[in-house]
Amino acid sequence: MTAGLKVAVYGAYGHTGRFVVAELLDRGFVPVLSGRDADKLKVLAELESGVDARPASVTDPASLDRALAGAAAVINCAGPFATTAAPVIEAALRAGIPYVDVAAEIEANVDTFTHFTDRARASKTVIVPAMAFYGGLGDLLATAAMADWTAADEAHIAYGLSGWHPTAGTRTAGAVSRERRDGRSVRYRNGRLQYHQDDLPSVQWPFPEPLGSRAVIGDFTMADVVTLPSHLTIPEVRTYMSLEAARDMAASDTPEPAAVDERGRSAQTFLVDVIVRSGSSERRAAARGQDIYAVTAPLVVEAVDRILTGRTRTVGVASAGAIFDAPDFLRALSPHIALELRP
Repeated sequence: MTAGLKVAVYGAYGHTGRFVVAELLDRGFVPVLSGRDADKLKVLAELESGVDARPASVTDPASLDRALAGAAAVINCAGPFATTAAPVIEAALRAGIPYVDVAAEIEANVDTFTHFTDRARASKTVIVPAMAFYGGLGDLLATAAMADWTAADEAHIAYGLSGWHPTAGTRTAGAVSRERRDGRSVRYRNGRLQYHQDDLPSVQWPFPEPLGSRAVIGDFTMADVVTLPSHLTIPEVRTYMSLEAARDMAASDTPEPAAVDERGRSAQTFLVDVIVRSGSSERRAAARGQDIYAVTAPLVVEAVDRILTGRTRTVGVASAGAIFDAPDFLRALSPHIALELRP
């Protein structure tokens, strides 16, 4: 049973963090609110009675230790993860508790696998990066689509977003990633990440109906190029973004998300369509839902619940598809997503 267990949320007052706090409360957990801004934490704590607010800075390990004291796990929602992931992971390792984050930054996720795999495995600690809409959901869908295949030639993840109103945190994280790669683009080919300055192509993607064929930007690369290859034998992973969403991201004046329902979700809808191919054979999986930021909350909280109840396949640093039963996990996300598996 997980009811009553404390889960620290670093970056609790951020856009995604608020969704995560609400989801934890709905499922009987006791969130411990943490982050760098004490005033924002205080305001959030006043809205949610019975929760602690524990300010902490990634530059102050002792403050992170206080924030995690007595917690059963920690969820990191504070970007840019190039700055926050390693210090919060270190604090989780000191506390001996699982760490899960919602990082979409490719380089930050690579860093987590590179720097913490051996230590986490040796201490039998669970660390799950990119347990979010980008990185986590695509990995689960690809893993479910693979089914009994032990390898595939290529995987394609197409994001059919009705639009994308990025948060300030998304923009900041994107700027950090672009700086780290010197403005270059990135793709996954021949079993490795490749940095390039080629123009990104516009192609048509055959989304399932009723969305149908839509223009997408090819090689609009997301965290799936880190999560899938971390455990699936697939030498080529390509991701695509709907043209509307790519234009929204490129425009500096696109507003932040605006709530349209009682849960705080925006009007944005999504369809994530995944195809894995081996020779002439093809398998497919898709997920539909509303608001990419809001749906990250059930993804990450379901992950924490499964980790704390022992429904995992491994320890150490692992992506969603490696550590969880992918089809079962995806089915558990109902009614947040509508799932379609076509192996």
